[in-house]
Amino acid sequence: MLSQINSLIFHTTQLIQVIIFTAGCYFFGISIFGWLYRKTYKNKDFFPNKKFALIVAAHNEEKVITHIIDSLFKQNYPKNLFDVFVIADNCTDKTAEIAEKHGAIVYRRFNSTLRGKGHALEWMFERIFEMDKKYDAICVFDADNLVSSNFLLEMNKQLCRGHKVIQGYIDSKNPYDSWITCSYSIAFWLSNRIFQLPRYYLGLSCGLCGTGFCIDIDVLKKIGWGATCLTEDLEFTMKLVLKDMKVAWAHNAVVYDEKPLTLKQSWNQRKRWMQGHADCTSRFLGPLFKKAFRNGDLISFDCAIYMFQPIRLIFIGLITIMMWIQIVFPESPFYTLKYLFPAEVWSIFVILQFLYGPIVILAEKKFNPKVLLGFLIYPFYCLTWIPITIQGFLTKNNKDWCHTLHTREISISDLEKA
Repeated sequence: MLSQINSLIFHTTQLIQVIIFTAGCYFFGISIFGWLYRKTYKNKDFFPNKKFALIVAAHNEEKVITHIIDSLFKQNYPKNLFDVFVIADNCTDKTAEIAEKHGAIVYRRFNSTLRGKGHALEWMFERIFEMDKKYDAICVFDADNLVSSNFLLEMNKQLCRGHKVIQGYIDSKNPYDSWITCSYSIAFWLSNRIFQLPRYYLGLSCGLCGTGFCIDIDVLKKIGWGATCLTEDLEFTMKLVLKDMKVAWAHNAVVYDEKPLTLKQSWNQRKRWMQGHADCTSRFLGPLFKKAFRNGDLISFDCAIYMFQPIRLIFIGLITIMMWIQIVFPESPFYTLKYLFPAEVWSIFVILQFLYGPIVILAEKKFNPKVLLGFLIYPFYCLTWIPITIQGFLTKNNKDWCHTLHTREISISDLEKA
């Protein structure tokens, strides 16, 4: 009986490790294309002619709303070709008054039932559709953001090149405030270079990040927004792919995002992300795989693999625990890749895993001595994703929006001088 149990454990862990290793090779293989040079088009080659509606979604953001509005009005783009709108969504502070004082067009929304950014955006999109003034595209931002002065020039360029939905580069405005903000920043810098950029080069779909993105207004009118879950960005990305559209990338259109300061804030935010991810996985994973295999659609396949990522995280957590057990009990019945690779090859894998991230950060010109210290704690940050993922999946039916408090007051001038 014991031998049968040991055999079951061995083969189960073998299957888990094969899945982890195969998926890891897939993502690493794609990341390589983020290092290849591609011809870049200059902004001056595309005359500014697209008209933008810039939307800032805000809920009780009186401490930071000034800076996002000021950064939008500092765009190196004709002032008659964009308007700044603020959705004061269920606000009980002075967000609306401050936004109006700084020149934004404010729409106040009060709805205690349909709460959350996705619902607020859908409400605002409908009002923009009904306006006499017509726009070519809509850009969406969070109230805690700061936007680089060339953002609209970059989006105009991509729209002129025929792209319909474009995600900008998400940077951090407070990378060194705490170990959590540093870990977040590292995660986003890595994602920009080895997840988003290579997919853009390969003609796959990049992922919307919830802020700093642009949508052709005709696309919104054609397929509707309809993204109202806890991760409306992921939901709309998958909706696009199933409609034979995709998200492009603008590596030089930078949006600085405020990262949570504490583990508790981070935990709550990432749990919400995983709740939304689990919800989207339950609705989109099947249709994506069906479209991928029925039509030979690589874009759908890549998105389906990404939807599977949280399960892979849980598997990695299980394998990590098994490795620790094996250190204490070498004769434990767990399968490890040492049966597949010799020790020398396995050592190379481990070394590459630890060096790859810092090399990416260097390539992104984000080097700072504090980043090296950040990479020492970064593995712990990654491990916290495992219980967060499990908790998120177990509570995926909880649709309550958890607001992240933003307090870091930094202007775009401070960052661009730095």
